[in-house]
Amino acid sequence: MLISLNIENIAVIEKADIELISGLNVLTGETGAGKSILVDAINAVLGERTSKELVRHGADNAFVTAVFENVNDAVLSKAEEMGIDTEEGTLIISRRISSQGKSTCRINGTVVTVSMVKELGSMLVNIHGQHDSQQLLNPDYHYRFLDMTGDSDEYINSYKEAFRELVSIRKRLKTLTADADTKDRRLELLNYQIKELTEADIKLGEREELQKRRKLVQNSRSIAGVMNNVISAVNGTDDNAGIEGVAALLQKELGDLAELDDSSKPLYEILDTIIDNAEKLKDGAQKRISEIDFSDDELEKLDSRLDLLYQLASKYGDSEEQMLEYLDNAVKERDSIVNSDEELERLNAEYDKAYDRTITKANELSNYRYRLARKLESDVKEQLAFLDMPKISFIVSFAKGKLSSNGYDNIEFLISTNPGEPPKPLQKIASGGELSRIMLAIKNIIAKNDNVDTLIFDEIDTGVSGRASRKIGLKLKSVSEHTQVICVTHSAQIASVADNHLLISKEYKNDRTYTSVTSLGYEERKLELARIMGGLEITDSLIKSAEDLLNEN
Repeated sequence: MLISLNIENIAVIEKADIELISGLNVLTGETGAGKSILVDAINAVLGERTSKELVRHGADNAFVTAVFENVNDAVLSKAEEMGIDTEEGTLIISRRISSQGKSTCRINGTVVTVSMVKELGSMLVNIHGQHDSQQLLNPDYHYRFLDMTGDSDEYINSYKEAFRELVSIRKRLKTLTADADTKDRRLELLNYQIKELTEADIKLGEREELQKRRKLVQNSRSIAGVMNNVISAVNGTDDNAGIEGVAALLQKELGDLAELDDSSKPLYEILDTIIDNAEKLKDGAQKRISEIDFSDDELEKLDSRLDLLYQLASKYGDSEEQMLEYLDNAVKERDSIVNSDEELERLNAEYDKAYDRTITKANELSNYRYRLARKLESDVKEQLAFLDMPKISFIVSFAKGKLSSNGYDNIEFLISTNPGEPPKPLQKIASGGELSRIMLAIKNIIAKNDNVDTLIFDEIDTGVSGRASRKIGLKLKSVSEHTQVICVTHSAQIASVADNHLLISKEYKNDRTYTSVTSLGYEERKLELARIMGGLEITDSLIKSAEDLLNEN
């Protein structure tokens, strides 16, 4: 629900911080105080079209921030799909509107487009007023209202499952029944790709091993040179005695010395170890030379193989795994095309079964909706009679259309405002006030199942009597037990049932207009109700009537 609204530099409102609660929130004030501007601000922050004229004169930018808490799972899921972080079920939506007409929107700090805000906003708030009852005027929404009047989930889910299966089979059939030339071209390409990949005989990890081997071959001469130097150093040359020869000569001299000097014996043993290690060093170098005995054309073969693998990777996947997976999928697709006649026959049989099942489920859903429609007609008529609209007939029109994800029903709400007149679509004959009251009646019926948590009614009492206003107030109160309701009103009867009464007032300072929003206590509410009921002067009798009205509620 909407718990707070911060407004800066919107029309006559320089700054306003509005706190809202669950239940029924009512906004009242004198004509021109700025009540409609609050609704404009909410529309703006929810992504509706706005203009630079909304920015307060003299200000560079206008700001609106709305904070929603305990947001339902459907909205949070949609927000996460948009890449928006959600914490503890809270959404903070803000919009900045510049005096040049540009705007910037954010949700939980993330910059988003206006269309993204509008999509989420339609799931958070429904606004109904003299010029704003889009969902009720749009027949595309009417089946949703109808479904919310009953326990429709079982029928809807069962139908959707059947429809999804039908669509899946239809897609496979469309692929199989593609143009014959297209299939032949595709088959030719697949055969070429399969032959190319099969002949390449790709092995997992092969490219990495080839790169290691190539590096070794490239450096084989350097390795052999170093190993030969090691052997020469041990064996010696014509000009220089090697390690082994020098050590043997020293060992002989130390052996002769050891007979005269016992302390020389450890040195003799060290030389013995040196000679042994020199032999091992020479053997190791000779072994390494034998291991890098490559043929002259091996490097060329390695380069050729690596070039082939790189070419295949550019067409079929970066890794051996991806190339082999491509080969596997290509074989499956080729087999599917080759066996398409048999597959086509099988899929056609599957499609016929799936279609029959989908039609059965669509009929079940449609029949259930028809029963709901008759009850909704009766319930709405009863609600409208209570709201002093007894002559209005409310009809749910059914027409059979094409199968879609929502069934085959084309459902539209029709009304007849006078006995004997044929029912017509709402947008053609219903006034703003009538639309608001019809929506109030429907919302009162579906309140427990409605997935929109905040309803706003802008001057729903326009053109109605005090008696009707009283009834509208009671209905608003009833709806607010399940859904947060915000109502802009001129009616004392409606204002008296509020859980939270906000007064919108304006004052003039230094030739400028300023609007403020104040939450009223009991005594302040009496004075405001008296003002609404009275005329130029608030008398004691008006205050007493206002007190009686409050106490009655």
